[in-house]
Amino acid sequence: MTVMTRWLDHDEQQTWRAFLAASRALTDTLDRELQRDAGMPHAYYEILVRLSEVPGRRLRMSELADLTGSSRSRLSHAVARLETAGWVRREECPTDRRGQVAVLTEAGFAALTAAAPGHVEGVRRHLFDALSPAQVDQLRRISETLVAHLTGS
Repeated sequence: MTVMTRWLDHDEQQTWRAFLAASRALTDTLDRELQRDAGMPHAYYEILVRLSEVPGRRLRMSELADLTGSSRSRLSHAVARLETAGWVRREECPTDRRGQVAVLTEAGFAALTAAAPGHVEGVRRHLFDALSPAQVDQLRRISETLVAHLTGS
């Protein structure tokens, strides 16, 4: 049985390449700025943000990995670095002896609070300021559609 490849047409190819280039450029720019201004990569910032948004500033490591879109081993490595910085600590999970909980420390919350204004300004400057309100709405709707399609939610 022969399977026909559904090749991208010219417009689809241009759209795909523009999407990849824009995603990479935005991610790379924001990561460089966070490294320069706050001494942390965007992945660490995202961990601190996720912990700051939940009651008690604590999450099971497995849930944190899911929320950040990270593998468990990659998250464990990142949390180890954040522990060394004094920004996160790990605790045993009270309901599951095998599980661990990541907890945002006061020092971690302070680092996040210091980094957030510059990062938010970067997101605004590099993304939202370049788009019209209608384009922002379109981008949100397109992104939500893709997430729902890719995650089945």
